[in-house]
Amino acid sequence: MEKHISREAALTLLKKYNKDAFHLRHALTVECVMRWYAKQLGYADEEDFWGIVGLLHDIDFEMYPEEHCIKAPELLREGGVGEEMIHAICSHAYGMHVDVKPEHTMEKVLFATDELTGLIWAAALMRPSKSVQDMELKSLKKKYKTKTFAAGCSREVIEQGAQMLGWPLDELLQKTLDAMKACEISLNDGQ
Repeated sequence: MEKHISREAALTLLKKYNKDAFHLRHALTVECVMRWYAKQLGYADEEDFWGIVGLLHDIDFEMYPEEHCIKAPELLREGGVGEEMIHAICSHAYGMHVDVKPEHTMEKVLFATDELTGLIWAAALMRPSKSVQDMELKSLKKKYKTKTFAAGCSREVIEQGAQMLGWPLDELLQKTLDAMKACEISLNDGQ
């Protein structure tokens, strides 16, 4: 893996193009989920790379939603991000906005979990606790199957991501839920 920018520099770059609290929280959530997966899947030595990819994955979405992952390479290069990381970031929009196919396990995880983290967070907000801590797979699956719930979170993309990883959908849902449980406390503490 090539040398990449520091987390501090990545966060500064993210905030240059993203001001909305929702987008910033999503970026921090995906970063944390990617770090969790790196450790769980045997890539702990690449945890920073995975995390920064997660942090920057939607860098262009707030300001350039119609050019998502088309404008990103320009913004990322200006911020000193290397080509390997740019490829990884842009691969999460494969088939939607770009033809950069997820190849590495990390890219497949990002593709599979980006939409899913949004759906899980929306489901958590519907709970009395407003938390994922007491959420179980059964209740997540119920929300997942309700197509009108979090309709902007593409089930097709989530299922395609599970297929890319070679996992049953339930495994992807459970692992990502576990990742979000592990991340929620640090996110609430403003990390």
